Amino acid sequence: MKAIFTRTVWTATTHAITAVIGSGVLALPWSVAQMGWIIGPLFLIACAYITYYTAILLCDCYRTPDPVKGRRNYTYMDVIRSCLGPRDVLVCAIAQYAMLWGAMIGYVIVASTSMMSVDRSNCFHYKGHDAHCRASGNLYMIIFGLVEIVLSQFPNLEKITLISVIAAIMSCVYSIVALALSIGKFASHHSVEGSLIGVKVEGANGVPATTKVWHSFQALGNIAFAYTYAMLLIEIQDTLKSPPPENQTMKKASLYAIGITAIFYISLGCFGYAAFGNDAPGNILTGFYEPFWLVDIANVAVLVHLVGAFQVYAQPIYAKYEEYLSKKWPNSAFFHKTYTLPLTKSHSFRFTLCMLLLRTLLVIFTTLIAMLLPFFNAILGLLGSIAFWPLTVYFPVTMYIAQAQIKTGDRKWIVLQALSVVSLIVSVLAAVGSVADIGDRLKHVKLLKAEL
Repeated sequence: MKAIFTRTVWTATTHAITAVIGSGVLALPWSVAQMGWIIGPLFLIACAYITYYTAILLCDCYRTPDPVKGRRNYTYMDVIRSCLGPRDVLVCAIAQYAMLWGAMIGYVIVASTSMMSVDRSNCFHYKGHDAHCRASGNLYMIIFGLVEIVLSQFPNLEKITLISVIAAIMSCVYSIVALALSIGKFASHHSVEGSLIGVKVEGANGVPATTKVWHSFQALGNIAFAYTYAMLLIEIQDTLKSPPPENQTMKKASLYAIGITAIFYISLGCFGYAAFGNDAPGNILTGFYEPFWLVDIANVAVLVHLVGAFQVYAQPIYAKYEEYLSKKWPNSAFFHKTYTLPLTKSHSFRFTLCMLLLRTLLVIFTTLIAMLLPFFNAILGLLGSIAFWPLTVYFPVTMYIAQAQIKTGDRKWIVLQALSVVSLIVSVLAAVGSVADIGDRLKHVKLLKAEL
């Protein structure tokens, strides 16, 4: 992989932008709508700054104990192991794999939403906007799950590189289309929708006070999830050539990548809110029906992106439990015997029973959970709460303190700990809001029935 790229600040910037921009971007207008014109944009900016600042700290931990001449660490967990020890590695693993699996659930939900949106936009276009156009997501979730079962049989991430590249391109396509559609809708009605405090409480077009609170907390998690980056920074930094020192190059790349992403996120969040006001949909693309061909392109791009992204998030989980089980039962044919199924003269399908069965069961279980909890924004908010404090803030801050040997009570130590505490509060609020919203929705939704 390294030989393909020039391994400069620009390639690192490209990788970082690809890593950050994902399906979470589709929820940004809804998130701004929950908080209004003051807090919404401010939190988008604050999240970008916190992500950049902690990324800068993490860049200096790629090599230990010296940030320039020390020993390389090739993954996020390697850095934690070097700086903090095995106990923190376990805590990180729990948070990281919980977020990976949660993202897989979210991707199944978003994929079905995109397919339903294509179905509905075509129905409205050909039958008129007054037509009764409803679509159920269960069938689409099952189809998406079947596709992922097939792709799950690829042995590792190296075998799905092309899928990953296509997925990255698709994420840019649907994000740009969403922004263009939002700008077009805003320009068409010549006025700025929304209010300073966001969605109204009670009264006409208002919501209950508790719903307002939970959704506002949930919006914090949605925005935090959209900026998820720290877990992949070390892997990107490992692709850089030296000299100049990798930490210097990666700091520049992080500045450019997060800066570009922040401008894009703030633009989409604000233009989407200006276009729809307090009625901004949870997935911005579901709010558009015309031009139907462009809306369809965007939704298909989402679907293609998620087909690849699901495997990018799933493959580390497969690798971890397969490694653990194969070591636990070193003589079991279930884990170690390789079967070969000829496909063509030059290609064959190689698999173990463990890979065939357990990967299939994990995809089925993930799809079933998505069908039981088809709540896009609530799932994103919960994922954001899991990723933001521990993975984006706490570990980078704690590792930097250990690496730089900052003494307890020093001014910088106080600032870093204050940042960590504030981020913890945000994560807790996001988790509470998301769980409360899931609980509230479960009271009113029919199980195994996903609809737009």
